[in-house]
Amino acid sequence: MSLSVSLTAVPGIPDVQNGDDLARILGDALVAADLSPEAGDILVVAQKVFSKAEGCIIPLSTVQPSLEALKYAEELNKDARKVEVVLRESSRVVRSFKRPDQNEGTMICEHRLGFISANAAVDESNFGEEDAAMVLPKDPDASCTVLRAALSARFGVEIGVVMTDTFGRPWRLGQVNVAIGLSKVPATIREQGNVDAWGRPLAVTEPALCDEIAAASGLVVRKDGKTPAVLLRGLDWQPENSSGADILRKKQEDMFR
Repeated sequence: MSLSVSLTAVPGIPDVQNGDDLARILGDALVAADLSPEAGDILVVAQKVFSKAEGCIIPLSTVQPSLEALKYAEELNKDARKVEVVLRESSRVVRSFKRPDQNEGTMICEHRLGFISANAAVDESNFGEEDAAMVLPKDPDASCTVLRAALSARFGVEIGVVMTDTFGRPWRLGQVNVAIGLSKVPATIREQGNVDAWGRPLAVTEPALCDEIAAASGLVVRKDGKTPAVLLRGLDWQPENSSGADILRKKQEDMFR
C-alpha cells in the first residue's frame, strides 16, 4: 500500500501543434526537467494536448448549423455553429437549460464516448485559436496507448498513462479533472470481498482509481501555467488492459433516466 506519492507538473512543454510527435515532446520535457520516468510511474496528460496534436480543432467558419442546432441556439443564446459541433459529438442531449442570470445556456449531453458532460466536452478556451472549437480525440485509450508505448520504449521502463478532462459534477459546485482515456492504469480497484479495519466484509467498495489520479493532478496544474502533463510517482498499482469506458456506469443502473 502506498503511504505517500509525489505529483510533479512537467515544465517546459511547448505549445503543441497539429501533427506533432507528442511522445517526443513530452519525453524531451521530462529529460530536461530531470524527471525521467521510473518503473510504475504514471504520466497524467490533459486532453487538450492530445486534441491539438491529433488535429481535433474545428474552425467554426467551416460549420453549417442544422435546423436542430439553430433551435437550441435560439433557446440557449449560443453560437449555432458551436451547437452543431456539440450535436455531432453527442449521442443524445440529456437536458438543455438557460437560467435568467446566464448569458448563455448549457447543453448536458451524452458524448459519443459515453461520458455525460456539459456541451459534449466541446471547448473554446485555452488552446490558442479564435473562432474555433476543440473536440475530444477520436479514441482516447488508443492515444494513451501510443504515448505509453513510445515513452516506455524510450526510457526502458513500464509506465501508465491517464488522459484527463475537466468535468463538473451533479449537485456539486466547481470542476475537477476526470479520466477519459487510460493505458494500463486500472479504472477502479475492486475491494468487494476484502475486509475493512474492523474485519467487516466490503460489499460495494470500489475506489475510482483513474479519477482519483486525474483529480490529484489538478492540484499541481494551473490553467495559465502551460503544464499539461503531471508525473505521479510512488503509487502502488498493477497494470491492467483498461479503458476509459470502464469507469462509466451501466445505463441499466442509471436511476435518473
